[in-house]
Amino acid sequence: MKSIDISIITVNYNGLLETCELIESLKKHPQKCSYEFIVVDNGSLQNEAEVLQKRYPNIRTIRSEKNLGFSGGNNLGIQVAVGKYLFLLNNDTIISDDSLVHLYETLDQSPRIAAVSPKIKFATSPRNIQFAGFTTLSKYTLRNHAIGFNETDHGQYNIPQPTNFLHGAAMMIKREVIKDIGLMPEIYFLYYEEMDWCSSMIRHGYQLWYNPYCTIYHKESCSTGKSSSLKTYYLTRNRLLYTWRNRKGASLIIALLYQLFIANSKNIIVTLFRAKISQTKAILKGCIDFFLLKHKRKRYEFTGNTLFN
Repeated sequence: MKSIDISIITVNYNGLLETCELIESLKKHPQKCSYEFIVVDNGSLQNEAEVLQKRYPNIRTIRSEKNLGFSGGNNLGIQVAVGKYLFLLNNDTIISDDSLVHLYETLDQSPRIAAVSPKIKFATSPRNIQFAGFTTLSKYTLRNHAIGFNETDHGQYNIPQPTNFLHGAAMMIKREVIKDIGLMPEIYFLYYEEMDWCSSMIRHGYQLWYNPYCTIYHKESCSTGKSSSLKTYYLTRNRLLYTWRNRKGASLIIALLYQLFIANSKNIIVTLFRAKISQTKAILKGCIDFFLLKHKRKRYEFTGNTLFN
C-alpha cells in the first residue's frame, strides 16, 4: 500500500453544504502530495456521512451518533488516519490552491517543530487576514490577539515563523507528536481545546509555526453562530478551565480571580445593558459549570494518551 503524506480530517455537524464546498475546493486544486480525506459526521440530525460517501466515494466517512464536540470529533478522525501528517481543517474553510505541501515541508525542517498553521483569510472578505500567527498569551488576563486580524493582505506577513498558538480552523501536526503528547483534550467540548493542546506541545519542548505560503479561506462560525449563547457559554467556562489546567501557584489564583471578578463581571454588565439576557445567563452558567466540572485535571500533571496507537 502506498504511503499517504497527509490525512485531512474535517468534522461535520449539520453542515453538509459547507463540507461539500470544502471537498469541491480540494478537487479543483490537485495537491503536490498524497492525501486521504476523512469526514467525521459528528452527530448530525441526518446521517450526512452516508450522503457524503455516496456523493464522494473516494473519501472516508465516520458516523458518530452522538455529538462528541470539536475535540472528540477530531480525535475520532485521528484514530483512523494513516497519514504521516494530520491536517485538522474546519469544514467551513475553502482550499484555494495546491500549496498544502508547504505545510509539511515546514514540519520536516526540524524534529522539534510539532505543528503548523497556514495563513487564514476571511472567505467573505478575501483580501482581509484572519490569522497570521498569534501573540503571546497574557499570564494573568489570558488575552492575546491574532496577528494581522482584519488587515488587508499586502504581503506584510509573508515570512514563515514560530507562533505562540495555532489556529483551530487549520492546523497540521506530526503523527509522532500526538503519540508523544496525547490526543486533543475532550473535556472542553468546544473552544480552547486547541490552545490547551498547543500549550502541551510547548511544554514538551516543541515549536509551533505559521506558514503563509499556504492560504485557506474561513467562513467563521457556521455551526454555533457569531454571538450565540452556546458560544458565550463555552467560551466563558473553557477560559476558566484553560486557566485551571495551564496555570499554577500565584498566576493561577490571579488569573482565576481576574476572569471571575473582572472579565466576566464586565461581560455580565454589558449584556444586561444591551438587554441580551440569554447571553447573561450563558456567562453565569459557564462560571457555575466550571466549578461543577469533574475531572478537570491540570494539563501539566499528565502526558501521553493510550487511545492513539
